[in-house]
Amino acid sequence: MTSQRFDTVWEALADTPVEAKVMRMRSELMTDIAAFIKARGLTQVQASEFLGITQPRVSDLLRGKLGKFNLETLIALSERTGQRIDLQKSRAA
Repeated sequence: MTSQRFDTVWEALADTPVEAKVMRMRSELMTDIAAFIKARGLTQVQASEFLGITQPRVSDLLRGKLGKFNLETLIALSERTGQRIDLQKSRAA
């Protein structure tokens, strides 16, 4: 049996390096949105009204259900919390 080593948990879970990057970005955005909700002491109902999503979606977000949110949705929710999201790119060396 051979063991594999990965630099990040996302590389271990993803099938491709690109998928790992997207998963990492989604996770970071979800963490930031959850921190915003907690810092303001919002209930799930209050957070759902603020973010414009249903309470069950807020529950999914707070429980870290990464597969239920695409990157576009998380960017939009992050913007609603006052974060400015900018995409940067560079050529690989």
